[in-house]
Amino acid sequence: MSWNIAAECISIVFLSIILVYAHKGTLLPSWKNRMFQCCLGATFAAMVSNVLSTLMLASPHWVESWLCWGVTEIYFLATPLMGLAYYCYTAATIFEEHAGGRLALILGVLPGVFYAALVLLNPFTGALFSIRAGMYLRGPLIIATYLIFYFYCLISVLLVRRYRRWLQPQIYRILFVFPLIACSVIVVQQLFPHVVLSGSAATTAILLIYLYLQNKQISLDPLTGLGNRLEFQKLINLSMQRGRSLFSVMVISLRDFKQINDHFGQRTGDHFLKQIAATLKTMAAPYPVYRFSGDEFALLIHNRTPEEMEKLQQDILALFNKPFHVDGYEYRLHAVIGLAAYPNSAENLEGLINGLEYAVNQAKLHHWPTCYCDPAMLEGMRRRTEIIEILKQKLQEAALVMVYQPIVAVKTGRISAVESLMRIPESPLGALSPAEFIPIAEETGLIIPMTWQILRQICAMIARLQDQGIPLPAVHVNFSAVQLVQPELAETVLQTLKECRTDPKQIIIEITETALAENPEETIRFARAMMEHGVKMEMDDFGTGYSNIDSVMHMPLSTVKLDRSLVVSAVENKRSATMLGYLIRVFHELGYEVLAEGVETSRQDQFVRAEGVDLIQGFYYSRPLTEAQLADFLTHFHDRQPAGA
Repeated sequence: MSWNIAAECISIVFLSIILVYAHKGTLLPSWKNRMFQCCLGATFAAMVSNVLSTLMLASPHWVESWLCWGVTEIYFLATPLMGLAYYCYTAATIFEEHAGGRLALILGVLPGVFYAALVLLNPFTGALFSIRAGMYLRGPLIIATYLIFYFYCLISVLLVRRYRRWLQPQIYRILFVFPLIACSVIVVQQLFPHVVLSGSAATTAILLIYLYLQNKQISLDPLTGLGNRLEFQKLINLSMQRGRSLFSVMVISLRDFKQINDHFGQRTGDHFLKQIAATLKTMAAPYPVYRFSGDEFALLIHNRTPEEMEKLQQDILALFNKPFHVDGYEYRLHAVIGLAAYPNSAENLEGLINGLEYAVNQAKLHHWPTCYCDPAMLEGMRRRTEIIEILKQKLQEAALVMVYQPIVAVKTGRISAVESLMRIPESPLGALSPAEFIPIAEETGLIIPMTWQILRQICAMIARLQDQGIPLPAVHVNFSAVQLVQPELAETVLQTLKECRTDPKQIIIEITETALAENPEETIRFARAMMEHGVKMEMDDFGTGYSNIDSVMHMPLSTVKLDRSLVVSAVENKRSATMLGYLIRVFHELGYEVLAEGVETSRQDQFVRAEGVDLIQGFYYSRPLTEAQLADFLTHFHDRQPAGA
């Protein structure tokens, strides 16, 4: 009998190429990657032994009979068990992040063990094949060779169907289709036994898996050549599954990297990232470096003492104390390091990743070089998560509580306006301070819908007071820096006031120095649009932010509010008093009214009046009031003495 092995020889060439590239792309020693290597090994062994066996049987006078038997035995053992290797790979992919993989593996291996025993006994039984006088003869159980392959293809398909909810659609399609392709080719092989196609079937399946599931490009960052975030997360999972008692994860986050792209261009920015990646890779060896996000890099480190970890951190930070030279540019980058440990910081992947991101966030927020996610920080992170859920619920239920603090005009002694202040007096965590929940709302972007909801509540409150015949000249509304970068902000404010039938002159928008410093152009453009339509603008908390008198000079404003700290300091310190008096005169020269906030005592009240402020706000006159309390306060204000008198 003669065989056509042309297809098999071509398949060996293709498989050899895949072997080379797959070996380079194997980044993690995971069960899935190991099973793919088994698939490659079994397929290569089967194809080579098949070609060699065919050549030996075609020319029996070239080789000894026992050698021909041995090679053919290897072929009979390896070829059907390719199906077992594919099944194991399918199981490894499905159960990569779920329990049950061990049982699936054991149940799948048992039929393969029985078949292997049949192959090993074949020299004595001739059940599968025999070679007599250089002639190849089929045995009575040759059908078992095909059946075992069909069996593994079938249970692979059934397993994929059973757990399809665990798989991404593309992965599901590939794992479902490749056994069917392999089966169809083997059917052709069975119908036309003189054409050897088993290797072609296997290579087709391997090629599909490699291109769509095992390709190294899937696990690498295309810019830096480092492993990507997904691969880093897989490494963490693998380390957990192996039961390593302790390991640490580290994220190096670049500060203000956006400035590189803004100043030097995207191309130069990419070159900076490549240089940083290469340097970190050398410094962190033998541990691989991963690109965690756009300007962040990650490491997983084990078997290092606290002293060694400290040295590694210092070495990395020292790297960023020196300027980087790229494309003829020199730039000094700054970085922070976030750290978390398993199992001290968290006991699962999500907890570690969240801990890392929170540690980086805290390091940047507090200007720390490093931040370790310890149990206390984890508790803070859990509290932060709960506060986010509380804010979302309050938004959904339109249950934001507003209070209003009166502002007194010095010249008339009347209430010129009130400042609206948001409060959360009741929640599962008890009363929440604005100093705690406002920054969280800004970080998460929840402050944007909250501000629109607050603006509508204020407009409705103004309308209700007017219906009661209680005049309220104006209400101050705080806009955060996050709000000021929203598209079509001015149009949305004016449309909201129009829908609520609120006079624009009754709204005063407060912005902070920080907002002006971070987004000067957008902030000035918005302020100018508001002033043109009658909505006044106020600089809030002057004296605590980053701006200066020069920046305020170019800002369309009606009022500047002096921070409480300036008032307190000026009352106690003559030099501070001189400076405060100078600021008030300068702002008056610029045409701004000056509001002193945080006035709590008669002495402070007398001082700011003597310095010439126009407006006063503070506990000396009134604490923040509910709407009902405000209505009563406005009605009887002239009959009362200041609260602190």
